[in-house]
Amino acid sequence: MNWTQGSTQRITLLSALYFAQGLPYGFFTQALPALLRKAGYSLTMISALSLLYLPWALKFLWAPYIDHVGTRRTWLLVLQISSVAGALLLSVADPGHHLTLVLVAAFVFNIIAATQDIVTDGLAVRMLEPSELGTANGIQVGAYRIGMILGGGVLLMLFDRTGWSTVFACMGALLALTVLPVFSLREPPISAATRGQQRLLFTGWVKRLIKPGTLMFVFLICCYRFGDSMVSSILNPFLSDQGLTLAEIGAMKGIVGSGTSLLGAVLGGWFVTRVGRRHALLFSGLAQALTYVSYIVAALHVGGVAMLWFATVTEGVIGTMATVALFTLMMDASDPDHAGTDYTLFASTVVVVFTPANFVAAAIGDAFGYFPAFITGTVLAAAGTLALVRILDAKPTSARVAAVWSSR
Repeated sequence: MNWTQGSTQRITLLSALYFAQGLPYGFFTQALPALLRKAGYSLTMISALSLLYLPWALKFLWAPYIDHVGTRRTWLLVLQISSVAGALLLSVADPGHHLTLVLVAAFVFNIIAATQDIVTDGLAVRMLEPSELGTANGIQVGAYRIGMILGGGVLLMLFDRTGWSTVFACMGALLALTVLPVFSLREPPISAATRGQQRLLFTGWVKRLIKPGTLMFVFLICCYRFGDSMVSSILNPFLSDQGLTLAEIGAMKGIVGSGTSLLGAVLGGWFVTRVGRRHALLFSGLAQALTYVSYIVAALHVGGVAMLWFATVTEGVIGTMATVALFTLMMDASDPDHAGTDYTLFASTVVVVFTPANFVAAAIGDAFGYFPAFITGTVLAAAGTLALVRILDAKPTSARVAAVWSSR
């Protein structure tokens, strides 16, 4: 691969880049739903916030251009510095009671982070060997979760005590630190032949999507994530309706929940490497569905706050293990010559699934309550896991998937 970076440098670089994505995402996804619920908005109205994350769902449109034009170092420097500038500009803004400014800011941050993710995922696929992908995805998810801990936990609690300006000044300072490892990035050049294959912005991703097996793989990702997305999309409003304050929600989901997911990231990376892709996806996917039973019990007003803490911890660990297993298989399925484009298609699917799952869960919750919404999500999460494993057992979607599916 001819990368000049050593192992430590590569891990530091990837960790910094994934952390930079999780930081603003954590704040906006943890703070906004709880704030709007406190303001009296319905679950259905809050679910409309998922539209702010359209850049994550649509980034496949510009992924071929990012993947094959310019250098990754240049893209990363421009994007990282832009995020720092955006945070500092917001720190001197006065949003007052104007929700529009907050929503626009969240949308812009998502555009920057989604584009940065194209570059970062492409780097990870190209820099790492198949045997390293399990550990690397543990690092990916772990670094992202650390960003979410600070953004959705610490900064949310700081917001509750200080306000807008302090939070975004701190965010800007933290994002500035993530720029530093990018300066040392040295990468082998992409050949002119490969670079010229996908310069067209709106056709490159189509060529990758219609490649045999890709659409089926996308469908399997939808199966695996739909039920999980249903449950996770209504958790913060659920906690708010249970009487928890913003600070308590920030501590529970932002700090402890994301903190336990760090353990899940480490265990997930080890588990994928130890038992292989198939068993990791099967066992962690079913175990994740089982953890949602705690939320079902809590929705029946059994166990009180203690049950909510138990659910947060177990779901944080096991749910992250399932995510690491899925992301590893997604990297396995990505062609190194088109790594940013392929992985972005798969990652966009994860985000696309979230929006309909969010609306379905919110509609059920508004009409019938949290109990049936959580049950529906739990059943679909288990069914989706079994569907993915059974279909790949019968016929792997590509030679790259077949090579790792049943191996350890």
